[in-house]
Formats: sequence, structure tokens, C-alpha cells
Amino acid sequence: MISNQILQTTLEGLKNITRIELCITDTDGKVLAGTFPGAEEYEASALAFADSPADSQVVGGCQFFKVFDENQLEYILLAKGTNDDVYMVGKLAAFQVQNLLTAYKERFDRDNFIKNLLLDNLLLVDIYNRAKKLHIDTDARRVVYIIETKNDREVNVLETVRGFFTGKSRDFVTAVDGRNIILVRELRDGETYDDLDRAAEEILNSLHGAEIANVNIAYGTIVNEIKEVSRSYKEAKMALDVGKIFYSEQNIVAYSRLGIGRLIYQLPIPLCKMFIREIFEGKNPDDFDEETLQTINKFFENSLNVSETSRQLYIHRNTLVYRLDKLQKTTGLDLRVFEDAITFKIALMVVKYMKYMETIDY
Repeated sequence: MISNQILQTTLEGLKNITRIELCITDTDGKVLAGTFPGAEEYEASALAFADSPADSQVVGGCQFFKVFDENQLEYILLAKGTNDDVYMVGKLAAFQVQNLLTAYKERFDRDNFIKNLLLDNLLLVDIYNRAKKLHIDTDARRVVYIIETKNDREVNVLETVRGFFTGKSRDFVTAVDGRNIILVRELRDGETYDDLDRAAEEILNSLHGAEIANVNIAYGTIVNEIKEVSRSYKEAKMALDVGKIFYSEQNIVAYSRLGIGRLIYQLPIPLCKMFIREIFEGKNPDDFDEETLQTINKFFENSLNVSETSRQLYIHRNTLVYRLDKLQKTTGLDLRVFEDAITFKIALMVVKYMKYMETIDY
């Protein structure tokens, strides 16, 4: 359950303090971690010791100790030396590893609970029973963040994110697939969505500080009961996808601010195609030249203000009016009329959504 890297780090820390060489094997005698070379020569002795009834034993200049997990033998610990000081250090090291086992097992149980909770794999009665057993508050305010990275370096992003939340036992960091890290945050009284944004910024900056680039963060709405955590997770997933389609320039996307993009994302593709055919009468918005697209986007950015748009495009007002008239003749939509502008804006978003869906590899 504990990674060999964690075992190695633990033994090296103990050796630096005590100056005693240590080694850990599994119940078959295979060396998992150690602070001295040649530990493999003790494999046969460790295997024999595992089958013996003794809890500790001196063999070949080493003291052997058994590490149990709920009465089940898990590891054999070796301390090099035979005097009383080595025996005491060996007992302390075995005790430390046993405590690590307990802590990791508890975290494993909590991780499994949170994963099943997010994926809706638990009955309502099981949610509350298991939460009580694991000492998890069922009525706390929580929100779910999804942290997506496209990291090319060999960095354990999950452990990196967990490191940012060390000591925050009320928060949960886990992964339900190989691509995304899930953070279930318990909120303080009075925390608002502005605070959630600031927390996301802190996570983003921390990951960048750890040289983890290309990070996207999405989060759902605040929920008040543990049974609703899965809803916040689904919202965060939608926010991540919708953000890639309509807000690709943003690294942080909140479900509560998705706007009309959330509705378009839930439309079936056949309905989208029918809508585009009716609006553009068989034409493709991608056929618009760069000048027309720039004019359209800038006009929307300036809330349909002709004067401000012409100023920012460095063109005469009459030139902009001419372009809008030309677009009206082509599409039948006058962007200076609010209803037509809304229709045109939605149509462009639908086209963007359709193009995104075509790129998804199912």
C-alpha cells in the first residue's frame, strides 16, 4: 500500500537521525527499500524469519523485526547491528512504519469513499454510514475543483497537489481517472464564489511554481450536504469542457458563469445542424473572410456600439455600416438589431461547439 519511495524516504530520514543502517523487505524477503548496499544477501534470512513465530530476531549481524497491519504480517524490517541501541532504533523504526501503514490505509479508505461518492456509486444510506465511520462531516459546505494538466515532465501531479493541502484534513485530493486531479474543498462560513476564484488562482500559481504548465481548473457550485458533492463534480466536469469550447483563453472556469454556453453544450448535434442550416441557409460561417469575422467579433465586444467599434477597427463609421449592410444581405440578419444579434451570436457559438465535438476521440 505504501510506495517504495515513501519507505525509502522514511528509512533515510531515520538513518540521518540515528546513524543506524536500515532495510525493509516484503514477506517474501524481497528488498523494498534500504540505506545500505548488499541488503539482498539477507533475503533468505528475512523469508525464514517471516515464517518463524518470533517478533524479533538477530541473524547475521542484523536485528530483524516484524511489521503488522491488523495482525497481518506486512513487512520485515532490518536494523544493522546487534547491540541494545540498534534494537531500540529497530523497534522505533518498525513502529514508525506501522503508523505509516495505518495512516495510508485510512487515506485509502477515504479516497475510495470520495471516488465512489463522486461517481454516484453509493446508496444514500451508505453515504451517511460510511461518512460517519470515516469521521467525515456530512453537513459541511463543499465545492469540487477539477485540475487538468498536460504535463510532459515526469512529475506526480497528484502528490504535488496533495502537498499543497498537507494538514488540511477536511479537504480531499484524489483522481478518478488518469487525466484529472479532483479536489473536494470544505469551505469556511462566509466563503463566496470570489473566494473560490482566489483559491483556484492560488492552486494555479502553486502548480506553475512547481514547473507544471498547461493547467486548467474548473469548479462546480457550492453544496451543503455530502450527498450533493457528486452534483458539484458533474458541474465542474461540464465547466471544464464548456471552458475549452467557448472560453479557451481562460485557465479558470466556474460552472456558475458558463452562461449560454452551458445550454448549447447540452444540445444534440442533429438539432445544431438543423439550426445552422436555417440561420445561414446552407452557408458556413467559416466561409466569412477574416475582415468580416473581425468586424463581427469587435462589434459584439463593444455591445453593438457602432461608433466605438469603428474607432477600435480604425475605420470610418460609414465603412462599418457598409460591412454590416453587406452581412445583412448575405445572412438576412442585421447585427444592429438586438434580436438578430443574439441569433447570430448563438449561431456562431453553436458552430464552435459542433467543431469541438468533431475533434473528440470517442
